[in-house]
Amino acid sequence: MADEPLVLGIETSCDETGVGIVRGHTLLADAIASSVDEHARFGGVVPEVASRAHLEAMVPTIERALSEARISARDLDGVAVTAGPGLAGALLVGVSAAKAYAYALGKPLYGVNHLASHICVDQLEHGALPEPTMALLVSGGHSSLLLAPDITADVRPLGSTIDDAAGEAFDKVARVLNLGFPGGPVIDRYAREGDPQAIAFPRGLTGPRDAPYDFSFSGLKTAVARWIEAKRNAGEEVPVRDVSASFQEAVTDVLTRKAIRACKDEGVDHLMIGGGVAANSRLRSMAEERCADAGITLRVPRPKLCTDNGAMVAALGAEMVARRRAPSDWDLPADSSLPVTEPHVPGSGGPAGEHVHGHAPGHSHDHVHELSGKNLYS
Repeated sequence: MADEPLVLGIETSCDETGVGIVRGHTLLADAIASSVDEHARFGGVVPEVASRAHLEAMVPTIERALSEARISARDLDGVAVTAGPGLAGALLVGVSAAKAYAYALGKPLYGVNHLASHICVDQLEHGALPEPTMALLVSGGHSSLLLAPDITADVRPLGSTIDDAAGEAFDKVARVLNLGFPGGPVIDRYAREGDPQAIAFPRGLTGPRDAPYDFSFSGLKTAVARWIEAKRNAGEEVPVRDVSASFQEAVTDVLTRKAIRACKDEGVDHLMIGGGVAANSRLRSMAEERCADAGITLRVPRPKLCTDNGAMVAALGAEMVARRRAPSDWDLPADSSLPVTEPHVPGSGGPAGEHVHGHAPGHSHDHVHELSGKNLYS
């Protein structure tokens, strides 16, 4: 393998069909096909709709990524795919596609963890991750504090949400305010023109006896909904901008406060923030202020790399190849509840392991392999 492995990554854990191509720590392509507009009228992601959208978008998105990277599929050193966690049907589409491409090309297959990928993507922005890395991951499905001594083999959960994730709370509050879906970007936009101190919304799990690193946003969401309901019942206009700003302030206050505490308690001087909510402007600015005050170096990827994408999967896959981690077997499952303690799903040393330095078993490049009528070697 080259010192800087060339890896294609496939991400289909939710509603984004992401395909990225990475060489070492360098991003060559990041192609995304989103089905978010198809879910907007339902106010949330519909698993079956997402799965069908992945099926339709997969091959064109891979072809677009290869074209953007200006490489041939045969040049790849491996194929990585999100094996979990995520929506079972959506994951299955990506895993099946990755198996087909890897087998046809005679390349090793790496089933990787969605959350670990969100951490590893920062290498494309700021270079190699320090070891250990403290990571705050915040999205529609996850709010987690993770300590990663080795992103390919050792990721330790310190805390997580016990009910609604931060991104989920953004979506639910946006729905109550009639702002549409997804809620994160629109609340961020309205909050910029509001007063974050206008309404004293609660900060969940911040008492002295509460779990120091766990999160709870269900109570906050309910408090916001009741406040809005009271205003409407009284015939008063709801100050959307102030509500947005005050709610957003409560979320980012809790997230950054707990992340800084975890860094201090664990003696880690770097904090990485990832996941879709990491694109939030107030979370970024508050984290910058509090990390600077605490003497902690903050690492946050650019917004496009914070949301679900194939680049993050390719980044972790490239790290797996570089560190010679065992590839996955051909019967790699799609695991909707894959724990973060498993950054990837290594094989048993059987068929998948046999093609680390050569072709897949029984495979010959003399044969033409096609998917959906498209030649894989074009």
